[in-house]
Amino acid sequence: MSFIEQIKEKARASKQRIVLPEGTEERTLRAADEIIKQGIADVILIGNASEIISLANDMYLFHIDQAYIVDPANNPKIEEYIDLMVQIRGSKGVTREVAAKQLLNPLYLAAIMVKAGDADGEVAGAVNTTGDVLRPAFQYVKTLKGVSVVSGAFIMIFPDNLFGEEGMMVFADCAVHPNPTASELAEIAVMTGRTTRAIAGFEPRIAMLSFSTKGSAKHEMVDKVVEATRLAKEMAPDMLIDGELQADAAIVPGLGAKKAPGSEIAGRANVLVFPTLEVGNIAYKLVQRVARAEAIGPVLQGMAAPINDLSRGCSVEDIIGLVAITVCQATAMKKEKLA
Repeated sequence: MSFIEQIKEKARASKQRIVLPEGTEERTLRAADEIIKQGIADVILIGNASEIISLANDMYLFHIDQAYIVDPANNPKIEEYIDLMVQIRGSKGVTREVAAKQLLNPLYLAAIMVKAGDADGEVAGAVNTTGDVLRPAFQYVKTLKGVSVVSGAFIMIFPDNLFGEEGMMVFADCAVHPNPTASELAEIAVMTGRTTRAIAGFEPRIAMLSFSTKGSAKHEMVDKVVEATRLAKEMAPDMLIDGELQADAAIVPGLGAKKAPGSEIAGRANVLVFPTLEVGNIAYKLVQRVARAEAIGPVLQGMAAPINDLSRGCSVEDIIGLVAITVCQATAMKKEKLA
């Protein structure tokens, strides 16, 4: 069974309500139909109900009538949502009139549905930019308590089992924050560990990467990673985290033992945290192309509820997979709150 099929199986075991604000977009509708058919999630579509049903009929989609459809122009909960939006951002100039106008935008409506607890997560981006998807989320859903930065993790699946967890690794941040401070980098490391547990399904061994291993080089960029490692260990004493480590010391057992003797991580890392977005983005794309690894993501992490962004070139299967991942994130976050 492939990784994505395993994720779908996990999602089916704990279905969550996922809102898809691009409810009249063709790939989104086809994905929603399949998600309902496979029992992966309870689907909420945003858009005019008559238009959505007509499009579904034209495409011979037979399960869309099981989705919950919310029309921005005729929303029975509009006053409740306006009250919540003014409460959250009234000090930022959001009046009832401004809130009402924002709620006509499906991306804002989706975000406030998540904030209000009427949806457990959101997936969008098939036709909207990352900035447009995330702006309402930052304004209304916000980040987790104690977390100041949102980041993006990629699950990397290799064609062999030489590295990571039987050929699977998690890379971050490869998608969002250009140059995190030491404290932000520590947060990214801890959030990536949580993502690893919730989505990849194994216990993280986190390497904080640098061009230095255990003091082999001196530079302020190395100092940042050293401090981030210290802070991350304080934030998550239950996680295995070590740094600073060079990439080869992190993943090659012989070199890890030589360069960082006594480290529980060196040579055995299954999670790589990069010092900047530039490094992480270049690394995952090189590994994807040169090593022919499958790159699944980005999985956004650090939000108070799971909100994930698609590529505008996404396929129907991409949407289905990201919805399944979002279900697993929502399930894990609920379990953490109950613990």
